[in-house]
Amino acid sequence: MRQQYAIRSLVVMAGMLMMAIAVIVQIVRIQNSEQAKIFLANGDLYASEFRTFYPERGEIYDRNGHLLAGNRTVYEVGVSLPDMKDVDAMAYVLSVYLNMTEEEIKDKLLNSPETWTYIMIQDYVDAGTVAALQQVIKQLEDAGDDRLNGLGFKPHFQRSYPEKSLAANVLGFVARDGRGYFGVEEKYNDLLAGNPVQMWVPRDPNKALDIPKVPNGTTLVLTLHRDLQAKVEGILDEALLEYGAKNGAIIVMDPKTGEILAMASTPRIDLNNYLDYFQVFDNGSAYNRSIGMAYEAGSVVKILTMAAALDSGIVTPETTYIDTGAITVGGITIQNWNRQPWGQRNMTECLQYSLNVCLAWVASQMGSPTFYSYMDRFGLGHRTGVDLADEAVGRLKVPGDADWYPVDLGTNAFGQGVTVTPLQMMMAATAIANDGQMVTPHVLYAMLRDGHQYNVPSQYAGSPIKPETARILNEMLAVSLQNESASALLPGYRVAGKTGTAQIPTPQGYDPNHTNVSFIGWGPVDDPQFMIYVWLQEPTTSIWSSETAAPVFSRVAEQTVIALNIPPDLVRLQYGSR
Repeated sequence: MRQQYAIRSLVVMAGMLMMAIAVIVQIVRIQNSEQAKIFLANGDLYASEFRTFYPERGEIYDRNGHLLAGNRTVYEVGVSLPDMKDVDAMAYVLSVYLNMTEEEIKDKLLNSPETWTYIMIQDYVDAGTVAALQQVIKQLEDAGDDRLNGLGFKPHFQRSYPEKSLAANVLGFVARDGRGYFGVEEKYNDLLAGNPVQMWVPRDPNKALDIPKVPNGTTLVLTLHRDLQAKVEGILDEALLEYGAKNGAIIVMDPKTGEILAMASTPRIDLNNYLDYFQVFDNGSAYNRSIGMAYEAGSVVKILTMAAALDSGIVTPETTYIDTGAITVGGITIQNWNRQPWGQRNMTECLQYSLNVCLAWVASQMGSPTFYSYMDRFGLGHRTGVDLADEAVGRLKVPGDADWYPVDLGTNAFGQGVTVTPLQMMMAATAIANDGQMVTPHVLYAMLRDGHQYNVPSQYAGSPIKPETARILNEMLAVSLQNESASALLPGYRVAGKTGTAQIPTPQGYDPNHTNVSFIGWGPVDDPQFMIYVWLQEPTTSIWSSETAAPVFSRVAEQTVIALNIPPDLVRLQYGSR
């Protein structure tokens, strides 16, 4: 009997041993199977994640180190669902601080997909609000209350603009997608944004690697003069009210280097509230009228016509023309702005009195090939290449175009039928103020990267006229301005310039009661250090540039010589002669 029990025990033990061996073999097989490898790989995926670390966006400064665009830390407020203890308490506290209803928060917390372990409640929460929430959490924890367990905060950067709307039309803005729109922010988006770094990191914070050091985006220094920019924007806003104009633009530029010192345009928005863009602007071209909107500028174009005629030898300053008040070009009669004859006038007086008939005659003497060749060399019909996004091109009709007619030679000579942006016209005029050399406008002064500064050199855009032509015309414009528009003059400084009054084209023809008024001028005449362009759209107190844009030029010029510390001519010339 005992032997029989012993045999049974051995059989049972052998069976159990065989089962144990089978289990072990199965475990080993499963652990080394292809399915196990896939499972382990998926396990790693759930235990870790790819995270993209974004660099801090490069800052933007004016030429004197004033911060125009920077970054501030904001937070994403979210809840870890496995750690959440009390939905009602969580919803109540967050509704108090996040300007959301309890129902909205509960809906997010209770109706999320089953696979989600984390819910973002609100993003871009300011540091003050987060600090208050953290204080509430601490007070509850000190009291042994864990009802806010799972509440967390993820910091990240948001673009900020300490000057709010200052230079808004130049800077552009950064939306929540991290991309720059308009102006500098769009043009230099890749430089400012830097290069994101992607890493595989464990979800367990105790096992997480150190957050990598991501190099910041490139910092930009602009040519803008912050104080002058503020003054120019104020003058523009006052001018719109004073003269009843719809909108406008003013640019201040160094005609020797192309550095834009101030660029004001209307309307403007507080860049910290960039969503206002959709309520303020009808289309993107109006965001910066200085570069984005081409219009018929009128008589300011006469300085280019006269430059071409002088340079080609067609006329001299002493050349006279008997103005009968009308001229026929291409079978169409062209008249002066006041429809009156002016008699015998030399070329300086033609500019002084802004005689359409005289300039149409000058263009006719040149002929189409010569006239349009010079206009092309001055850059009309081409972009300036300014380093700002969304630049318009303007339009210069030329012989051979389907809508060009022989009369256009006469009307184009005084700016009718030619569309330019304010900056296009300034770029062309730099050739007159800068001894025949035309410069490319720009707003970037320097780039700061890895502790090094890279200055941006000036770029010349050709020499459309000879140096002696530029000097002759420079003097003609100074003399004519003294007699044409005294309101544009700046006491103590000799300046050159030209008014422009252009009737606004409509489908029915040109409207004599609605005009665009413009003024372009520079100084001091013997050594130009600033160039100013003024454009007011449809002023209502007067349709004439001499009564609207010209006095605005004088006000801007006054602030410019103060900001740039340019002494009056008498002091400057005496000092220079020592």
